[in-house]
Amino acid sequence: MRTTEVALPAGAAGTTDGERAAGVRAWVDSPPLRALVGHFGGGWPAGELPAVLAGLDDFSARHWDFRQGRERPEAREPAFDPATARLVLDAAAALGLVRPVPPALPGYAHLLVLGGLAHACLRRTAYAAHLARTVAGISGEVAALGSCRALSPAESRTLADAGITGCVTEVDALDAGVRAAFGVTTPSEETGQGADHPHRAWSSRTYRPAGLPPVRLLAAPSSEPDRRRAHTADTQRFWAEHVRLRAGDPVLMVTAPIYVPFQHCDALRTLAVPYRCGIDTVGVDPALAAVAGLPEPTLTPGRYLQEIRSAIRSMRALQAVLPSG
Repeated sequence: MRTTEVALPAGAAGTTDGERAAGVRAWVDSPPLRALVGHFGGGWPAGELPAVLAGLDDFSARHWDFRQGRERPEAREPAFDPATARLVLDAAAALGLVRPVPPALPGYAHLLVLGGLAHACLRRTAYAAHLARTVAGISGEVAALGSCRALSPAESRTLADAGITGCVTEVDALDAGVRAAFGVTTPSEETGQGADHPHRAWSSRTYRPAGLPPVRLLAAPSSEPDRRRAHTADTQRFWAEHVRLRAGDPVLMVTAPIYVPFQHCDALRTLAVPYRCGIDTVGVDPALAAVAGLPEPTLTPGRYLQEIRSAIRSMRALQAVLPSG
């Protein structure tokens, strides 16, 4: 049975911190998430919103963290009975991790494409090019945001199967996606800084496709290079430092549906709160012809539980920076 989808915290320009906190509370306190926690043997955490989020973070670490610090493709896949698998999939759909939704506005100041694994780089740039051609009034730029993370052998095989060779890093895969989707070959501007470690390196190149906004390809350094590679929040902050983001600017962000809740809340924390801009986050529509033939991984109940945990952690981090939280 299809359940009513739970709204994500509001991202429109002009949304107050109090409204964002109320949105976090509504998502966290929703019946689908409560049912999921109960099914896995958890009691609902007592206290105000910060205590509830801390309790859910701890609970999900014990029951839904199948990565254990590893990259997503290396996460173990749990075995669930059919009833549990169905409950997880229904909850994921209700919590906004399954069905793609179209952009809310007819136009935006900027269009962001979040990088990821190789297949995601191809799918998201293809969808972004579709949006850039069909969503009126992208007045600023399209920005594809990634890192210098080395591709795994499996990712290289994925690219080779799609006819793409010569990519070594995530940003290389994004670059290949941008060139194919936007019909460009040579950047008009290119800068960057090498480093003795890929977590510290960064690069920026800009393409100017005919009849479309400029497309900036940005590889961000990690804010904690001794501990980890650049993550989503690092790339968003790095982009904000390179563009003149103004209060009230509506920003459209493209990712995969499964990552929409957590990456939307990361963007609220790293962009909307400090810059007072608007954030609208959408997932790639798999039915679109431009992405239908591109590689796509199988999404499982374990993957959905992992990303529900990611959303909880992202909302906890967002709540912590909201004055009214």
